[in-house]
Amino acid sequence: MSADILLGKGSRAVRLDGRYANRHGMVAGATGTGKTVTLLVMAEGFSRMGVPVFMADAKGDVAGLAAAGTPHPRIDERIETIGIEGYRQEPSPVVFWDLWGQRGHPVRTTVSDIGPTLLARMLELNDTQEGVLNVAFRAADEAGLLLLDLKDLRSLLNHVGENRKTVSEQFGLVSTASIGAIQRRLLSLETEGGEQLFGEPALELNDLMRTDLSGRGIVNILSAEQLILKPRLYSTFLLWLLSELFEQLPEVGDRDTPRLAFFFDEAHLLFDDCPPALRQRVEQVVRLIRSKGVGVYFCSQNPDDVPDEILGQLGNRVQHALRAYTPRDQKAVRAAAETFVPNPDLDVREVIKTLGVGEALVSTLGEKGVPQPVERTLIAPPRCRMGVLSDTERDAVRSRSPVSEKYDRAVDRESAYEILRAQAERAAEAAAEEARLEASAEKPSKRSNRQGAGEAFLKSTVRTIGTRLGREIFRGLMGVMFKGRR
Repeated sequence: MSADILLGKGSRAVRLDGRYANRHGMVAGATGTGKTVTLLVMAEGFSRMGVPVFMADAKGDVAGLAAAGTPHPRIDERIETIGIEGYRQEPSPVVFWDLWGQRGHPVRTTVSDIGPTLLARMLELNDTQEGVLNVAFRAADEAGLLLLDLKDLRSLLNHVGENRKTVSEQFGLVSTASIGAIQRRLLSLETEGGEQLFGEPALELNDLMRTDLSGRGIVNILSAEQLILKPRLYSTFLLWLLSELFEQLPEVGDRDTPRLAFFFDEAHLLFDDCPPALRQRVEQVVRLIRSKGVGVYFCSQNPDDVPDEILGQLGNRVQHALRAYTPRDQKAVRAAAETFVPNPDLDVREVIKTLGVGEALVSTLGEKGVPQPVERTLIAPPRCRMGVLSDTERDAVRSRSPVSEKYDRAVDRESAYEILRAQAERAAEAAAEEARLEASAEKPSKRSNRQGAGEAFLKSTVRTIGTRLGREIFRGLMGVMFKGRR
């Protein structure tokens, strides 16, 4: 298999060397300038190289990777101009994923795995509310409670709220107002369908790093046409996935090809309103995940959508046309031009504004990882379909998937929700039995007294259930905590 990807041709053939493909990259350009075609060419190239790919499909046209292209005179003309040898129109091996499980296999993770920091960003919590969420997670960890889905988290928050005084003494201040705010955010997330993300079976990273029987890398496509309308959910999910790759994959050093190519489309959504701590985390992951054999490629309209400290780590650049209609556009043109290694034969600042559809300024890493001078490049045509798939075609691809039996059916095992509910039921039964024994010991002498005693019993039972239920659940939880500390 080829160890590089032919991106196109300028004054020479422009290639992405597999040895430096894990040094990350960026594809930028205004709407309608050909970014998607470039992404298709890169994804196909990585697949033929034997490298699995993960990418989001924000408009539905990336799914065309699963179908062969159709002949066209303009494609034939471009093949001849670039001088592509062995070109044939063919599909790539594809697996479709979807957070809602409608247009692909469900993608799930657990509440515990995603953690309080990313969950707080997803729920758009303030610092105080995030602190309360951290306390709840800490209490669950100490008690050994599994947080798998949102009903587990909701049960835990209810429990912490009912016992907030003691929990505050142990872990930090907890207020009912903050818990109520978190609960309302959870309700909003559930209304948007976000609860589908949480549960089991959770996604295993090895299932994103498969090859087919011929050795080609599987292209994993996340259906994001609806997901992109929920920017926080979209960006948080992709950031979580990137962080999981960083934390779980072993160090492999420099390889001839990456282990995985990860494309982050609409990259600006990741950094909009991004807290400093989270931005530092992204910078750390991008800087260090190279040694895990993962190449990260950001795609956005303007290069300045990505912070400078991250942009400086992206060695492979594909810049499609930018329009300089506004001061911000003019600033973006200058910034893009300054990031390329100069080419004495090109006025980069002017060329960016005059590139045609299917053309781009490209600079990749060459021998010893040295950035090559920028080339005005005619982008190669993809071998797949440049368009969407029909529902019938998508279903056919999904039916051949090697992971359908593993992920298509949800599993709901015992976790925090079931444990806390069982404790509450036992406490309620014990309280009701104690109240019954106390009432039976009374011997009223008159009907009026009997009716008064009945009313008293009812009120006593309600009070007892309320107080004892709370104490019983809390004693059970704290008992597990203290037992674990001994």
